[in-house]
Amino acid sequence: MRLYPVSNFRSMKTLTFGLTLVRHGETQYNKDGLLQGQAIDAPLSEAGLQQAEAAGRYLADVKFTNVFVSNMLRAKQTAETIMKHNSSCSALEMACDALLIEKSFGTAEGRRLQDVKDMAEAAGQTFPGFTPPGGETQEQVKERFKEFLEKMLQQIGAEHFSERGQDETLLPALSRASPTEGKADDGVKDIPVHALVVTHGAYMCVVVRYFVEELHCRLPQASDKAHVFSLSPNTGLCRFIVTVRKRDDEFILSGIHCVFIHRGDHMKHTS
Repeated sequence: MRLYPVSNFRSMKTLTFGLTLVRHGETQYNKDGLLQGQAIDAPLSEAGLQQAEAAGRYLADVKFTNVFVSNMLRAKQTAETIMKHNSSCSALEMACDALLIEKSFGTAEGRRLQDVKDMAEAAGQTFPGFTPPGGETQEQVKERFKEFLEKMLQQIGAEHFSERGQDETLLPALSRASPTEGKADDGVKDIPVHALVVTHGAYMCVVVRYFVEELHCRLPQASDKAHVFSLSPNTGLCRFIVTVRKRDDEFILSGIHCVFIHRGDHMKHTS
C-alpha cells in the first residue's frame, strides 16, 4: 500500500478517521514469559480481565463507529469488555478477522521468550527479526496487516464517506483542534469516525513499524524511536489519525499521523 499525494486526486473531498489499536490483556502465558502465537488460544488471566476492565473504563466516553478484533480468545475477551463499558458500542457489531491474529512463532510457541532469544543468537540474528522454524516472517505479518488495512479502508469509506467527507482545506484546522492533552479522547474529540482495533503485541510491533518506516507516519514531538518500536504493554493503546480520498470507486490512504503510542495510563490503578 502506498500513500497518494494530493496532486494525484481531482476530488478534494477527504474522510479523516481515528484508529485506536489496543493490545489484548494479560494471559497466564504472558505472565510466565511464554510465547503464545497462534497455536495457543489462552483466555485472559485475572490480571488481564482487570486490565481490560480498566481499558474499558478509560475509553468509556470515547466514541467508536467500528470495532475490528482478532478472532483469538484473548483479543475477543478484551474487546467485549471494552465495548461493555462504552455506550457508543451498544449498537455496534464486533467484526472478528483472522487477519488480525498474532504472529506465528512456529515451533517456539509455548516456549520461553528467552529460549527464542537464545535460538536467534545461535542463528546470528536478533529476536524481533528472527523467524523460528514454521513461524511467520515480519514481512508475512506485514502483508497480512496490509490486507486487513485495505479491507478496513474500503469498509469505512463505504459506510462513512458520503456523509462525513470533508473539504481538504478543513484538515489543517481539524488537526490543530485535536491536541494531545493526556485525555482518553486525544485526537478524536472532533472526529466523528473512529475505529477500534483489538489485536496482539508482536502484530502491533509490525504495524507501527510499517506505518512509520513505509507510510511515513508523523510521530508526536520528542518521540523516542526505541519506545515507538517497543512491545506495547497488555492493553496498551496506540492512536492514529488516518485520511482517505476517493478515487473512482476506491478509497485510498493519503495521510496518517500518530497521536500517542503505547499509552497505559488506565493500568496505573490495576493490581
